[in-house]
Amino acid sequence: MKVVSAKAMAALENRAYQQGCSERDFMENAGKGIAFDVQSHFDCCHVWLLCGKGNNGGDAFVAGRYLLEQGFTVTAIQPEPLAVCSPLCQLNAALFKEKGGRICSSVDIFGSGIIIDGFFGTGFKGAIREPYAALVDRANASGLPIIAVDIPSGVNGSTGEVEGTAINATTTLFLELPKTGFFLQQGWNQVGQIRAVPFGLPSAIREEAQGDFELITQQIVHDFLPPIKRNRHKYAAGYVAGLAGSATMPGAALLASESALRAGSGMVRLFHPQGMEVALSCSPYELIKIPYDDNNLDPLVKLLNQAGALFIGPGLGRDDVVRKRLQTVVPLIERPCVMDADALIAFAQEPFKLPPQTIFTPHSGEMQTLLRKEERLTLNLELLTTCQEYVEEHQITLIYKGAPTFVFHPGKQPFVNPTGDPGMATAGSGDVLTGLLASLLSQKCSCHEAALLGVYLHGLAGEIAAHKRGVSYGIVASDLIVNFPEAYRYTGI
Repeated sequence: MKVVSAKAMAALENRAYQQGCSERDFMENAGKGIAFDVQSHFDCCHVWLLCGKGNNGGDAFVAGRYLLEQGFTVTAIQPEPLAVCSPLCQLNAALFKEKGGRICSSVDIFGSGIIIDGFFGTGFKGAIREPYAALVDRANASGLPIIAVDIPSGVNGSTGEVEGTAINATTTLFLELPKTGFFLQQGWNQVGQIRAVPFGLPSAIREEAQGDFELITQQIVHDFLPPIKRNRHKYAAGYVAGLAGSATMPGAALLASESALRAGSGMVRLFHPQGMEVALSCSPYELIKIPYDDNNLDPLVKLLNQAGALFIGPGLGRDDVVRKRLQTVVPLIERPCVMDADALIAFAQEPFKLPPQTIFTPHSGEMQTLLRKEERLTLNLELLTTCQEYVEEHQITLIYKGAPTFVFHPGKQPFVNPTGDPGMATAGSGDVLTGLLASLLSQKCSCHEAALLGVYLHGLAGEIAAHKRGVSYGIVASDLIVNFPEAYRYTGI
């Protein structure tokens, strides 16, 4: 699904109007779709509409009218006189009143129920001013679920910037296509869950959309799930080898290894420095552990190349011995490879030849090091362009980990992943992703397929873990591994 800027979306709508589509019909369809989504997720209750003077306010009034018909109690907050509102907003406000809806100019305290935010649309720029700002703050402080129409008020639809206050949405119901501002800068903090509401844009015009990147969906990754044959054996199920771990950081290697096992690989071997046997004694029974000697790396290279896919980096350390080891071993690798953590830092310091199929998985700090930037990175369109240039230069697949996570691949548009939970911001979460990716590669996914499917499954596992616990607090990396089966099951539906 294409992700578009506010300007691009406006151009699509104008193109539709030129072909005879009706703005009023679009608004009617949007409002009806919003009401249907609300009905699907909430029992009858009091609905508070926040209505601006533009067409977002009109969408909210239409939704309110349909909700009244379904037995909801609906109160609209319209801070400015209807006389200054758009013609369609005025029309639908009148229809809303005819159905028994109540309109007032302000509210001091929101009671029970839910809030539908229709103050400002995707073309909003700058800071919200009074009287809207106070109402936004009261809505955020109410503790009620907030459903944003197309975008949370106060968020720039193209850049994700928030210059003042903004709605903290529980859910954003985007109209037809998601907007770039959801995923950049502060946008991801404001949008909550995102769901689509179509309003009748012709499919041919949708196809004309010039997206800045694409959204990973369940429909996209479903086809990437590795098939399971009844007569397969453990090597056919996928053989992963890991070059990871050190005396002070055995946990990273173990998390990546167990992740590869639980993600479906039939065989996982962890190659580790000599002397780590005690530190690794708590590993899963199924994990095969093999020490290597830095003074003779030839046997290690041979064994690594027998695997179907590799992961390299978690917990290796960053000293000169590690850098020399990687500079010796990695250029001789012929298998698909996931490089993470300390391996990325070593590559950034002194680049070496990479395997022909390689996935990099940097977080923001590691990406900053790879790009040799002194200042902290800002998640904006300029950074996405820079990341795409990096993968074209090095001919790798790159997963820029964060909230949200982006996937880059040579010759392809970037993808953004919508799954995940704040509780995943915990040590070892990236190591789990590394093992999952290596497992998918070992099961014959391409680098691009593994990256898209892997980040989607990883995020789903985090969501499931948080749902089971009831909160995002206290999730640890191994909780993600436990929930791989449910994530696979959901993705395969």
